[in-house]
Amino acid sequence: MKNLVFLGCLLLLVSAYSISKTHESQPKVIYSTEDTMAKSFYEFKMKDLNGKEVDFSSFKGKKIMVVNVASKCGYTPQYEALQKLYSEHSDKLVILGFPANNFGGQEPGSNEEIQTFCSENYGVTFPMFEKVSVKGFDKHPLFRWLSDATMNGWNNEEPSWNFCKYILNEKGELIKFFPSKVEPLDQEIIDLING
Repeated sequence: MKNLVFLGCLLLLVSAYSISKTHESQPKVIYSTEDTMAKSFYEFKMKDLNGKEVDFSSFKGKKIMVVNVASKCGYTPQYEALQKLYSEHSDKLVILGFPANNFGGQEPGSNEEIQTFCSENYGVTFPMFEKVSVKGFDKHPLFRWLSDATMNGWNNEEPSWNFCKYILNEKGELIKFFPSKVEPLDQEIIDLING
């Protein structure tokens, strides 16, 4: 009986250790209720990859695409199409990239490593932000807002993998969600930008 109790305790310890290692590469920030109370997309302020605070009210008047990105994902080549989309439509569209390590540990790098990777491999010039969590208990308030209909008005869909896309109109209203498999240059996205 003592051996069974010992084995049970050992299994619990191993399970707890595995779970803690799984979340080790995630940001360790837990957000308070006050942090999640933004009523408008334009109320958010976040730091870019260089640590400079960006006020989202500076994006008023443009369509916005919010994308959770990763450097080691099968969808990573979408960076090329995102950059092309941004280059061709920067007069009316801003793309905001949010590195996240929530899916398969596919964004393990530091902010500096992410910036170097994006610049050297894809020539990314659209705004990229510090690494955040986009789902789970430590989900960043921005992604809570994007995936909670009580905050954004209609959508409860959170990212299911890297490179999910949220489209907002010129008033900062969420108008569409696209899963990872939808390419940035998909005709429906182009039509939304030009509409």
